[in-house]
Amino acid sequence: MEEFKPKPGQVDFAHIRWAPVINYVVRYKGKMLLVRRSKDLHFYPGYWNGVSGFLDDKKSLKQKVEEEIREELGISRTHIRKISFGAIFHQDAPKYKKTWIVHPVLVEVDIDKIQLDREGVEYQWGTFLEIQKLRLLPGLSRVIDEIANL
Repeated sequence: MEEFKPKPGQVDFAHIRWAPVINYVVRYKGKMLLVRRSKDLHFYPGYWNGVSGFLDDKKSLKQKVEEEIREELGISRTHIRKISFGAIFHQDAPKYKKTWIVHPVLVEVDIDKIQLDREGVEYQWGTFLEIQKLRLLPGLSRVIDEIANL
């Protein structure tokens, strides 16, 4: 596993109890995108998730979403049609001795072509019922509930 090295102005939340994160679901033509996390990741390797990232710098939520979607999925902001934010919630993770401060986000796009980075090993588009059969990251169902009516 590659060790995280913070950039100037970036906070390393790896060993901090309370960690603010975004977790967003990408939607295209009524289907949600899920990405299976690499087994090399420190947190929740092998689980299916939307796309997530630490809120570890001074960028706005919108800027962070645009950055993450470009880096992790290869989707430029020109393909983003709408970004909506759900209610923030806490998700305890005793295994990691953490409490995630989760910022749920819905990102609607006009493209379904994905280019994963090293954090994801595969992806699939599906309905809510279809994705329930996967090994979902703890708290992802709550993220989906928070963004369902946005």
